[in-house]
Amino acid sequence: MKNIVSAILTCAHVGILSCLSIQSVHAQNDLTVHVEGLGADTVYLAHYYGAKLFYNDTAVANAEGTVRFEGKPRNEGGKYAVVLPGPKFFEFLMVEEPMEFKTTATNPAKDLEVIRSKENDVFYGYMKFIQDKRNERAPFDAVLQDSSASAQDVAEARQGIQALTDEVNEYQHYLTHDPRDFLFGKYLTMLNEPQVPDAPPEVEDKAMWQYMWYRDHYWDRVDFTDARLVRDGAFDQLIGRYWAKVLPQMPDTMIAEGHKLLQQTLDAGNRDMFKYMLHHMTYASESSKIMCMDKVFVDLVNTYYRTGLVDWLSAEQMDKIVGRADDLKHSLCGNKAPNITLPGLDQSEWLSLHDIDAKYTLLCIWESTCGHCKKEMPKLERIYETWKPRGLEIFAIGNDFEPEPWKDYVEEKGLTNWVNVSDNPLINAQDSATALIYSGATNLLSLNFRTTFDVYATPKMLLLDKDKNIIAKQVGATQLAEILSQLEGLEESIPHFDLDEQRESAEGEH
Repeated sequence: MKNIVSAILTCAHVGILSCLSIQSVHAQNDLTVHVEGLGADTVYLAHYYGAKLFYNDTAVANAEGTVRFEGKPRNEGGKYAVVLPGPKFFEFLMVEEPMEFKTTATNPAKDLEVIRSKENDVFYGYMKFIQDKRNERAPFDAVLQDSSASAQDVAEARQGIQALTDEVNEYQHYLTHDPRDFLFGKYLTMLNEPQVPDAPPEVEDKAMWQYMWYRDHYWDRVDFTDARLVRDGAFDQLIGRYWAKVLPQMPDTMIAEGHKLLQQTLDAGNRDMFKYMLHHMTYASESSKIMCMDKVFVDLVNTYYRTGLVDWLSAEQMDKIVGRADDLKHSLCGNKAPNITLPGLDQSEWLSLHDIDAKYTLLCIWESTCGHCKKEMPKLERIYETWKPRGLEIFAIGNDFEPEPWKDYVEEKGLTNWVNVSDNPLINAQDSATALIYSGATNLLSLNFRTTFDVYATPKMLLLDKDKNIIAKQVGATQLAEILSQLEGLEESIPHFDLDEQRESAEGEH
C-alpha cells in the first residue's frame, strides 16, 4: 500500500497521463533503453532467427536519448538486439518481465548496464564471468606456448586451466539447473554435448552402438515446447550439424529421421521450431551436392508443403517449391525410370529403355556439340568395353534438336555399339506428337525427356539396375566406374563415429 501511495503522490507532480504511461512500462514486459549521447534519433529493435538478425520494430528516442519498445508475447521471445545509429547494437533476451537498460551511443555493447531484468542480469553476468575467466587463463596459455617453460611451470599451467574449466562447468550447471528456468539456461543447455556412455560389454560393434546412442539422444538438450529457442544461433548450430554431420548422408535415413524430428515439434505444438527445421531440411536437401539428396527434398515437399502444413509462404513461393519437386519426381534414386521410347539412328525404328535386358543400364543424355560430352564419351566407351561382359548396357539419348549432327558424330566416332536414340523436329510437332502418343508408339514422358529427367546440363547420366530402378545419378564416367566396382563387390562402409571428433566439432561451432 505504501508503494501505491508513493506512486500516486509522484503522479501529482509529473502529470497523470505521463504517470500512467510510466506505470504501464513497469507493469508489462516493455523495453526501456537510456542511451547517453543519442538524442532524438531513430532506434531499431531486431530479433535473431537462428544465427541471423532481422529488423522487428522502430521507435524514436526523446531528446534525452530514452527510447521505449512494446514487449513481445512469450512465443515471440528470445535473443533480440537494440540497433543504434552507426549501426551499433547490443543484444539482450526478450522475456516476460520489465526490461530497462542504460548504455552509451559510442559503445552500446561494452557500456551496457542492466537496470531492470533478472534474465538479462544472468545473461550479462555470465558473459562477464566468462571474460574474467579468459583473462585469468591468458597467463597459463602463455606458459604452454613458451617452448622454454619448465616442466613444473607447464604442469602448474595445466592445473590452473583445469581449475578454471571446472569453475566454468560448475557455473554452467548452476544456470542450466536453476529452478527459475531461465531462457539463457536453455540456450546454454543446447550447447552442451550429450555424454555418451561406454557400450555394454556384450556389444561387439561398440563404435556403432555409441554412434546410435549419440544420434538417438542428440536432441535431449532441447525443450521442444519453447518457441523462443529458435531465436538464437545455438539452435542453428544444432540443426545444421545434425543434418550435415550426425546423420549418415543417405536419403532414406534422412527422410525417416527428418520426419521423426519434425513430428516431435508438431506434437509439442511448436510451429516456430517446425518452420525453422523444415526450412533448413528443405533448403539443404534441394541445394545439396550429394548424389540423390533431391529425394529428401521431394519427400519433404510432398509430405508438408502439398498437405497444407506449410502456411507461411506466398502462393508464388509455394508454386515455385512444388514445381521444383515436380521437375525432379521422375529421376529420383530408388524410383523406376520412365520407359523412354524414341527413334534410333535411322530415325524410323522406335527403341525402348525397358526393352534392354541387362544387369545395369546407363541412361546417358548428351549432345554432339557439347564440349564436356566430347570429353566424357571416349571415357564412357572404354568403360563400356570393360563392363559390357559384366552386364552393362547403355541407352544414349541425343539431346541435339536436329538429328543430323548427332547421327554424324555417333557414326564418325564409332559410338554405335550401344543403343542410340533421339527426337527430331518432326515428331515433336504438335499433330505428330499427339498421333504418336495415341497410337501407342511412344508417350509424353519420352517426347518430353528433357523435362522428364530435369536436363539443364549435359551429359546427364543415370545408372539403373536390372529392373530399371535408379541407383545413381548426376555421375561422370570416372565416378560411374567406381560405383560399378562398389556394386560388384566392395563392402559397404559403416558410419564413422569418434567421440573426440564430435566434441571438437561442437566446440569449434560454439
